[in-house]
Amino acid sequence: MLPVDPDRPFPVGDVTQSGFITPIIQTINARLEPYDFEIRHSRHQQTKETTYALVNKTSDAMTQLATRFSASEIAFIRRLLDAMFETHNTPSRETMAVKQMETSQLARPRRNRQSQAASLADEDGPTQAADSGITIGEADAVLGALVADGFLQLSNARYYSLAPRALMELDSYLKETYNETAEDEDDEPTIRIRDCEGCREIVTFGIRCNNRECGVRWHDRCANQYYSGRSAEGKRCPKCMTVCGGNVYVGERADRVLQRNSSGGGRRDGEEEMDEDQEEER
Repeated sequence: MLPVDPDRPFPVGDVTQSGFITPIIQTINARLEPYDFEIRHSRHQQTKETTYALVNKTSDAMTQLATRFSASEIAFIRRLLDAMFETHNTPSRETMAVKQMETSQLARPRRNRQSQAASLADEDGPTQAADSGITIGEADAVLGALVADGFLQLSNARYYSLAPRALMELDSYLKETYNETAEDEDDEPTIRIRDCEGCREIVTFGIRCNNRECGVRWHDRCANQYYSGRSAEGKRCPKCMTVCGGNVYVGERADRVLQRNSSGGGRRDGEEEMDEDQEEER
């Protein structure tokens, strides 16, 4: 075997995730460990683009946002997260996104409903009680800043959802806040935030098992890889063995399918023809 010349240039083909990038990140993270920092990466659920982020492992991402935004603006961000992962995330429709035109309704807190996330963060009470909200203009400015920072993303269909950076930094926070353990042994836990069956990263845009009782979720790309080469009958859920039709969605497509069906222009959810976004993916 010929010796490797350390001074030779690296061709593009040499720079791969497994052979070059991953070992370097592992080496850097080992050096960062004493400082409680870590480099993480995530693939965009739609564009497949990989995002890298330097994450503080000891400081909550919401706490870091508090250094940039006022208490009232942070309360607005928490109401936005509540809307994504509670209001628009139900067993029948896992949208996990908020329409742009609906964000103005979140600028001020509802009188008869206290935000779960805000109450967890402001346990002392006075700050929450004094929250009178922000103006619609201020809410738009906060949303614009979060999009510019890669924390939120706004789709062509005008839905706000969490961008890869936020999903990486808020992973633990989201699961601790919106997933609930069962109080009794006979009760089922409430799981609103689920990981992809393939890559084990949070799914906010993808597909779900056609069996409504099953907890399997996939990113489009991960489902395509897993079911590649199988017949329609062979595309079965790895847990409950239900045939996967790829037509029950997680993310804004779930909302768009419901709207299309309610207007009488499509089939019922679960029988919906493949969405054009996913058809392009396949």
